[in-house]
Amino acid sequence: MKILVIGGGGREHAIVRRLHLDSPAPELHAAPGNPGIAELAACHAVAVDDLDGLTALARDLAADLVVIGPEAPLVAGLGDRLREAGITVFGPSAEAARLEGSKTWAKEIMEAAGVPTALSVTVTDPALLDAGLDRVNPLGDVPFVVKADGLASGKGVVVTGDREAALAHGRTCLAAGGSVVLEEYLDGPEVSLFCVSDGTAVVPLAPAQDFKRALDGDEGPNTGGMGAYSPLPWAPADLVDEVVRTVARPTIDELARRGTPFVGILYCGLALTARGVRVVEFNARFGDPETQVVLERLASPLSPLLLAASEGRLAAQDAPRWHDEAAVAVVVAAAGYPAAPRTGDPITGLDAAQADGAHVIHAGTAIDDEGRLVSAGGRVLAVVGTGPDLASARAQALAGADAVALEGSHHRRDIAEAASEHAPALLAPPVDDATPSRAESAAPDTAADQGDPTQEATA
Repeated sequence: MKILVIGGGGREHAIVRRLHLDSPAPELHAAPGNPGIAELAACHAVAVDDLDGLTALARDLAADLVVIGPEAPLVAGLGDRLREAGITVFGPSAEAARLEGSKTWAKEIMEAAGVPTALSVTVTDPALLDAGLDRVNPLGDVPFVVKADGLASGKGVVVTGDREAALAHGRTCLAAGGSVVLEEYLDGPEVSLFCVSDGTAVVPLAPAQDFKRALDGDEGPNTGGMGAYSPLPWAPADLVDEVVRTVARPTIDELARRGTPFVGILYCGLALTARGVRVVEFNARFGDPETQVVLERLASPLSPLLLAASEGRLAAQDAPRWHDEAAVAVVVAAAGYPAAPRTGDPITGLDAAQADGAHVIHAGTAIDDEGRLVSAGGRVLAVVGTGPDLASARAQALAGADAVALEGSHHRRDIAEAASEHAPALLAPPVDDATPSRAESAAPDTAADQGDPTQEATA
């Protein structure tokens, strides 16, 4: 089988790595790819926003399957272009990808499907922001959640206890065009669950949890994700079944009823609140860095699963099998990330990072004119450790991250620390007056995070 993976970030490297482990291994191609992906696949210098170029590449390669990694080309209609060209695609149509591209439309789908989520209101007039905040927060004693309605390059969400700051962010979003979504605040630990769908059937993968804040203790600014782990020893035993029954399947059914079948990954971002599971967000693709740990634990082949979903025969496909081992990913970020990541710094120590069994996923790397591996984005690498439990997996990942030599880099040392003691990593998302909460894993990865300086921010 010949597979083309679209994208050049950590998520795509993790996908390519897992596909490479399939037996028999498919012939792998990537566009644009990155230096890590290039060790496993043939890379083609076509940007993710070049829909015509990507379609031509898939046609020229005679690809049996195209896997679209980032959401920006999905929302832009790459899946539609490829299907019109007769190419098999794992990734939703532009209309179905509106689940991620429009928070208002996603809320409409959830309401129609009876999916539990936060109370919300969409505002298009700055004069109505005050009344909107009162509607979703009538008591005024919990944080305000204000979201730009569309993709916003990681700058679209603020969770704050300061009403004036909430109003100011709402006015800023509206001044930029479009609308703003105001939501009630959801407490409780958060979970990411990827569900594979062929438009009818739904197959869940293993749940994971990620960490959005830049610093230990969930301090500092919001990022695209500083680490993740799986499994979740503290989560209810029936969590996956409940999410499929109350969230994923009703959503897929509602989209099918509307004539908009969803083919690909339905990313369910969830809060486990005191009132039960609530949806924080939907994404239309694999998440990053959760993909790095979820696919690391996948014991069965990935390519047959993706192909079966793309061809509408997921119900006949064997269920995924999982390793008992835990996986922890620790992200190594560039100096200045997330505010102003520095690029072009040499990276060494990767052999040492992988000496004890960890492996390195490239996210924001490049080869410079001197042939050196250098930083090319904010989130530069993810070191993935495995072990019989989370404690040993995180120790391996941290040792690997410590071995990476990148001037000015930083990484968190508390990824999966609380979970390794069988407690939720966070009882509730943190709140402050200036930065988004890690409750919002909707925050997109920027081009710098993805390691492709030619592409627009994706997430």
